[in-house]
Amino acid sequence: MNAWLWAAVVAAGLYAAAIAVLYVMGKRTAARELAILIPNLLVLFKGLMGDRRVPRGSKVLLVIGAVWLASPIDLIPEFIPLLGPLDDAVVAALILRHVLRTAGPDVVAEHWRGDAATLARILRPLGRSGPAPPDHAGTPSTSGENR
Repeated sequence: MNAWLWAAVVAAGLYAAAIAVLYVMGKRTAARELAILIPNLLVLFKGLMGDRRVPRGSKVLLVIGAVWLASPIDLIPEFIPLLGPLDDAVVAALILRHVLRTAGPDVVAEHWRGDAATLARILRPLGRSGPAPPDHAGTPSTSGENR
C-alpha cells in the first residue's frame, strides 16, 4: 500500500476513534464539533482565499494551512494521544490569528459554515471575539444547546 494512503487511513482511523471516545463519554456536542472541525476549517480557509478583503500574504498562509490540514503527514504523528492533532490545531490557530489581524473577525465570521459557538471557542484563545456568524438560515445562531 502506498505510504501516503496508509498514513491517511491511520490518521482517519485515529480521528474517528477520538470522536467515538468523546461520544461514548457523553460529550456528544464535542464529538460533533470535532467531527466537522477540520472540514469546516478547510471550507473557511477556501472562502477566505477567495475574499478580496484578505491580503495576498494572508492568502499564501491560508493555502499553506489548507495543505497542512489536508495532509496525512504531520510533525507529531496522529497516533500519539492528545499531542497528535496538536500540530494541526496550532497551525490553524496561528493562521487564523494572522487573518484576524489583517482582515478582521467580521470577514472570518462571514466565511465560517459551522456552529457559531465553535467559532467563538476557536477565537477566544486568540484574544478575539467577532460577531456570531449566520447560521444556515441566514440569521445569527442562538443555539442554546448544552455544551
